[in-house]
Amino acid sequence: MSFKREMPLANAVFWTARKGNVTLLRLLLNSGRMDADCRDSVWSMNACQQQLGTTALMVASYCNHKDCVRELILQGANINIQRESGATALYFAAQQGNDAVVKFLLEYGASTELSTKDGATPLSIASQYGHINVVETLLNRRCNVNIQLKDGASSLFLAAQGGHLNVLHMLLASGAKTEQPRQDLTTPLWIAAQMGHTDIVKLLLQWGANSDTPRKDGSTPLFKAAYKGFTEVVRELLTCSPSLGILKNGTTALHAAVLGGSIGTVRLLIDSGADPSLRNTTEELPADLTRNDRLIQQLQSKQRRAES
Repeated sequence: MSFKREMPLANAVFWTARKGNVTLLRLLLNSGRMDADCRDSVWSMNACQQQLGTTALMVASYCNHKDCVRELILQGANINIQRESGATALYFAAQQGNDAVVKFLLEYGASTELSTKDGATPLSIASQYGHINVVETLLNRRCNVNIQLKDGASSLFLAAQGGHLNVLHMLLASGAKTEQPRQDLTTPLWIAAQMGHTDIVKLLLQWGANSDTPRKDGSTPLFKAAYKGFTEVVRELLTCSPSLGILKNGTTALHAAVLGGSIGTVRLLIDSGADPSLRNTTEELPADLTRNDRLIQQLQSKQRRAES
């Protein structure tokens, strides 16, 4: 956030809000020379003055100074003013996990639905950073749990990506859709598998997430987890993935595990019924893979050479 101002008095208002000095903030606002909704701006080469639109209320909310937030609102600050990016005071408080400020802003009419230019809402940003108390507060206000960013990411997707299990529990209980993908068809389960979040994968599967849903590049959650060597994630996905990750072009999760070099994952997939004789049309495997133990031996030998 930028706090630069061309007017010294306005600059002082921003700094008192940032530092949490409510006495000085009240003095400046009571002088009658400063609007509670004064906004920041910066100088640039392309535009003499660029309006960013940050208000003192946003600064105080971001910095978790509830007394300053209260003073600014009592002095007439517009609680739902949006910054140039679209962010509001509530958004900044949610981003920082400032639950007391979030509750106070909501009591005075802060909107939970105003979004940034990329479509982020207070709920989505709180979910992304795992601020469970803020998420609970916002959900209790019945905000839309399935609002998506411009790229299609939902609050559930962002929480799954970050590995925030408690947030996921709360979002799912509030009606979040498990199969709501991004524009590239990446689902919450796929992103959790890629990140290696075993507990998240298990929870999503329990709530009915489809383990074989591919994204645009054709890769499934099982395929991606196998390639990255997340053996425990693969184990969870195998409970619901009878296809063993076979893609349209013939590529399998076993191929992915071999290419990724994870012996444990390869062994698990073979024990689960994957056929090592299956050939990928685009990635060459050794021609004599006719026995499971030979595949394991080759991977172990490869690993020893890499370590020496």
